Amino acid sequence: MKPRRSKPQGPPRTVDLTITEVGARGDGLAVAGGTRVFVPLTVPGDRVRVRVRLGEAKGDGVRGELLEVLEPGPGRGDPACGHFGTCGGCTLQHMADDAYAAWKVGLVRGALARVKLDEVPFAPLARTAPAARRRARLAALRRGKRVWLGFNERLSHRLVDVAACPVLVPRLEALLAPLRAVLAEVLPDGQGCDAVLADLEGGVDLLLVGPRTIDLAARERLVAFAESAGVARLSWQPDDRGTAEPVAHRAPVVVRFAGVPVVPPPGAFLQASAAGEAALVAAVLENVGSAGKVADLFAGLGTFSLPLAQTAAVHAVEGDAAAVAALGRAVQGLRLTTERRNLFEDPLTPKELARFDAVVFDPPRAGAAEQAKALAGSKVPLVVAVSCNPASFARDARTLADGGYAFKRVYPVDQFLWSAHVEVVGVFARP
Repeated sequence: MKPRRSKPQGPPRTVDLTITEVGARGDGLAVAGGTRVFVPLTVPGDRVRVRVRLGEAKGDGVRGELLEVLEPGPGRGDPACGHFGTCGGCTLQHMADDAYAAWKVGLVRGALARVKLDEVPFAPLARTAPAARRRARLAALRRGKRVWLGFNERLSHRLVDVAACPVLVPRLEALLAPLRAVLAEVLPDGQGCDAVLADLEGGVDLLLVGPRTIDLAARERLVAFAESAGVARLSWQPDDRGTAEPVAHRAPVVVRFAGVPVVPPPGAFLQASAAGEAALVAAVLENVGSAGKVADLFAGLGTFSLPLAQTAAVHAVEGDAAAVAALGRAVQGLRLTTERRNLFEDPLTPKELARFDAVVFDPPRAGAAEQAKALAGSKVPLVVAVSCNPASFARDARTLADGGYAFKRVYPVDQFLWSAHVEVVGVFARP
C-alpha cells in the first residue's frame, strides 16, 4: 500500500478580516471563505490584516498571523507589560478590563451551555489584581555565557527572557535577575532547568527541576545565592519524577489555611494567589454551611480541609504522599483525618460516601470523571465542585445533574490574570 500523500497547500494569503469574538484560548475569531480563522492579540470589533493559509484548516479552523490592526475594536486596551505579544505567559493584556471580565465569565457560561446547564445563577466574578501571583514555574536555558529565564512563546518552545512580570508578587519578580545570574554559573552550557517559585510565610521557596546532576561547587554557589538573595528554602531535583534534595534551608517556610500552619514539600501545589484562594474558600464554606461530616477529595495541603475542620469533622483524601504527610502533621487538635488514595483509579464508592453530609472535590485540570460518577450514584445531600478547567467542570456537572442533583449556583474566580484560565466553584444539592 502506497503512503498517503498530504494535499498540497497553496501559498499564504493576506486578507482583511473583522474579529467577531474571542475563543476559549484567548485568540480572536473571524471567518474567511467559510473557514474560521483564529488571530492572536485581537478583540471583537478589530478590523485586521492577517496572513493565513486557508487550505490548512484542521479541527475548528486555522491560525492566522496578525500583520496589522487596521481599526481597533471598542474592547481593546493597553498592555501592561513590555513582553506582551511575545511572552506566552499572558494572552489577554490587550483587552479592556470590562471586556476581559465579561469574557472570563463567558468561558464558564459557554462550557456549561455545551452541556445544557447554563441556566444556573452566577455569582459575580471574583477578581485578582496584578502583582498577586505567588507561585510560578519558569524555564531557564543557558547558551554560552547567557541564560534565558522566563516563559515560552505561545505555541512554541522558544524561551522569552523575562526582565519584569506585572503578574508576579514583588518578592518573586525581584528574584528574576539574581536567579538568572546564578543559573549562568551553575547550569552546564546548552542545558536548562525549571524554577518553581513560591512566596510563602518565611520567604521565597525555590525548587530547581534539573539539570540532571549538580556538583559540590554548584551546590556551594546556590547556598551563597540563597543567602544573598534572601531565599528561605532552596531545593533541587533531577527531573519531575525525582525526589527533591535540600540545598539550603535558611528559614522556616509555611503556608496557613484558616490560621493553621502547614510546611509544604518543595514545589507543592498552591492556589496561584492568596486572593484567589480566599475567594474559593469563601464560596466553599458558604455553601457547605453547617454540614457536620465532610469529605474533601483531592485535598492537597488542606486548602479547604483545614477551614472546614474548624466547624466540621473532615476526611481529607489526596493521592500525593508528600502532601498527605504535610497535612497530617498539621491536624493536631482538629477533627480531621487523612487518607492517601488515587481518586482517578479508585474513587470513593457510593457506600463509602454515605456517611458524609457534604463532599468537596477539587481535581486537577482533567477533572474527576470517575469520582463524579460515584457521587451521582450516591445519596450525599450536598456536593461542592471546584475546578480550574470549565470544560472538565461542565462534564462533571452534567454527570451530577444526570444523577439527580440540582445545580444551584456557580462562582467564577479569575486568579490567572490575563490568561485563558478561570476557576469555578459549583454547588449541587439533592432535591
